[in-house]
Amino acid sequence: MSAKSLSIPDICDCRQGCGACCIAPSIVTPFVGMPEGKPAGVFCVHLDEDFRCRLYGSPERPSFCVSLKPSLEMCGRNREEAMEYLAQLEKWTSPRETSETVDQKFEV
Repeated sequence: MSAKSLSIPDICDCRQGCGACCIAPSIVTPFVGMPEGKPAGVFCVHLDEDFRCRLYGSPERPSFCVSLKPSLEMCGRNREEAMEYLAQLEKWTSPRETSETVDQKFEV
């Protein structure tokens, strides 16, 4: 089994101060606090000051978020790698936006 196939919970807790999975991807369905969904690159309203999800474990947590499974591939070695991977995934799966539009949202 390669290191990339191991899940983060098998190795460690979510990275402190990251929150990439609550920023980079879009969520197209409405959910509590974000009735229009969440655009890619926008901080989720439920991301706290420590970059932790306030809805984690709650039934109000969006199904998209529940479906995300931390992995070394997704989370990388640091927040920057996680943001880069998730931004690329957003480009590959976004039917509504061009790659150029998604690239602009992630410019630093």
